[in-house]
Amino acid sequence: MLKAAVISNNVEGIEHMFTTNNKIAYTLLEITSIFDPDFTGYDLLVVPNGSDNIALYRIREKILQFLNQGKVLFCFDGWYTNWVPGNKWIMNTDYKTIDIRYHLVNDKHKLFEGIDFDKFNFTHGISGWWACGYIETSQPQDVLMADTWNRPIIVIDEHSTEGLMVLTASGPMADLLFGTNSEGQTSWDEIGRFYQKLIDFVTTRALVKI
Repeated sequence: MLKAAVISNNVEGIEHMFTTNNKIAYTLLEITSIFDPDFTGYDLLVVPNGSDNIALYRIREKILQFLNQGKVLFCFDGWYTNWVPGNKWIMNTDYKTIDIRYHLVNDKHKLFEGIDFDKFNFTHGISGWWACGYIETSQPQDVLMADTWNRPIIVIDEHSTEGLMVLTASGPMADLLFGTNSEGQTSWDEIGRFYQKLIDFVTTRALVKI
């Protein structure tokens, strides 16, 4: 079973978004005024949308050390401080969201196999709903998804460190299938399924390395 540390800003409901299950055990690490977490024993570090990037910048060397031990980082946030090795998040509103369409670039791990890609493009007929800005990466070969203008939206970085980074351009994800009301399946359901694919990918990767 994977062991994951989840950065917590005490956002309401975060404990329900990352609940221990038969695949993965989660521990919430609350950001305080003195934030110096111990990542010993964890396989995965999860940074959800809305995390404190100033606090993460302060521990950037510890995060780099964690990654260079072959561990995994999931960052689903727009990181406005430079703490993610080899990658930078750019906030940009030059283009209208109505024109945004995502497309796959290099899905070598087949992470989108069985996933309804249109659900990332549209929710209730609205496009550009999921990600925000784009990623400037030093590893173009690791781009999984890009937008209309070929700006990276999801990067699976296997080269900047000894570990693995799964980065989204502020596209939120969590370990649940969000479920819906009488409207039926929504795009959030597909985001949840994609997250499950990521967990399975990381689990397989960890077993191969043992």
